[in-house]
Amino acid sequence: MHSDRPFRTKKSLGQNFLVDRNILRLILERADLSEKDVVLEIGAGQGVLTRELAQTPCAFLYSVEIDESLSVYLEDISPLRPDTFSLLWGDALDMDYRTLTPFPTKVVANIPYNITTPLLWKLLEQLPEQGTDYFLLMVQKEAADRIIAPPRTKDRYPLGITLEAMGSARSVRTVSPQSFRPVPAVLSSLLEIRLSGCFSSLPRDPLWRNLLRSGFSQRRKKLSNTLRSLRPSLCWNELLGESGIGENARAEELTVEEWLTLRNTFERVEKKNLFPK
Repeated sequence: MHSDRPFRTKKSLGQNFLVDRNILRLILERADLSEKDVVLEIGAGQGVLTRELAQTPCAFLYSVEIDESLSVYLEDISPLRPDTFSLLWGDALDMDYRTLTPFPTKVVANIPYNITTPLLWKLLEQLPEQGTDYFLLMVQKEAADRIIAPPRTKDRYPLGITLEAMGSARSVRTVSPQSFRPVPAVLSSLLEIRLSGCFSSLPRDPLWRNLLRSGFSQRRKKLSNTLRSLRPSLCWNELLGESGIGENARAEELTVEEWLTLRNTFERVEKKNLFPK
């Protein structure tokens, strides 16, 4: 049931509802859902995308929504699939997705832009190791640009490097602000992520996360300086050299292969206890 009641969106929750039917069609075409797929949607909103997903052949559909005042807009969806739809009320950042049965194979969502980075880290920590290998996400274009940024560009950052190690990410389409209500002040991108099954434990690896966090903590400084905060007693110039990385290198310049090599070299040194903790 579509409510005629006026709804005041909450800026604090990043509520910009997708209303463009052409973009909805594109999402469904790209997601290519079959009876083998279990879909997770983050941010049901007023259910525009949720209803479209509910009418696909997917085996099961989960939809997460934090704002229970939207329930009046969503109550018509359960009857569409009485046994294969679950509406999960709560904060997407607090959910334990590992408990879902059946387990999601794909994530298709217009996610709240104000939680894009922490939400993606959360999903990558919990989903890929159990088989989720496809994400189709509407995100702010600025966030998509960072995620797909290649080495030696200013937008390069830890989440994008991690996704590159795990598979591939690409922007399928830039989306106009007019495709949403209320109209946001930014461009959006439809971001497609395909995971290869490699390095699925990487997002939960504290050594990897800390290495990237330290490396990018002061982008203009050399890695040999920024990484010192991670382990001050280590000669980082030597470790970088052992990893085949120049001593003047900065975080954004490294390829994903160089980051992985650096991580493994650092772990080897740690295990040997070559310096005091």
